[in-house]
Amino acid sequence: MYDIAIIGAGPAGASAAIFTAKAGKSTVVIDSDKGVTRRAWFENYYGIMEIDGPSLVDIGVAQLKKLGAEYVLDEATDISAVEGGFSIATAGGASFQAKHVVLATGMSVEVGEKLGAKTVPGTEPRIKSIFEVDAAGRTSVPGVWAAGTVAGVSMHGVITAGDGAKVAINIISELNGERYVDHDVIKPKA
Repeated sequence: MYDIAIIGAGPAGASAAIFTAKAGKSTVVIDSDKGVTRRAWFENYYGIMEIDGPSLVDIGVAQLKKLGAEYVLDEATDISAVEGGFSIATAGGASFQAKHVVLATGMSVEVGEKLGAKTVPGTEPRIKSIFEVDAAGRTSVPGVWAAGTVAGVSMHGVITAGDGAKVAINIISELNGERYVDHDVIKPKA
């Protein structure tokens, strides 16, 4: 059983996975690769002058893999509660179990609704429904979190990436039993 399963590898999901994997939490990312980021162009993303969406997604996936997260190209179709966590079924017939689940599913609430996560009307144009979350990113189902557009934050990539990081830090803190902080520093030159 993984510590954390993340559904979606757009800015929110990949950012969450980067933090959880770097913190040593076993992480699987299940991604259908159908997110809207693949069709975006970015000139409003901190630290990047400009980048196309496909490149941004590919870099995020490379980062999460580098840090130890498992990446699975498949569509999550169902989530059910099991002893100690959750089981996620995919369209390809695979099954993954995790203690915590992060729904970073962009504009889709379908898979989380199957588990019973409460939804509310969307907050962005063309977003019909989002998950009701608390300030930490918890949904109405204990152990299931939501990040990014599906959690009601602005669908701008830089904002969803930050929300994914926030949710990851909160899960890591909960698993560790104390507040987790991740700060890298410049390594001294030899």
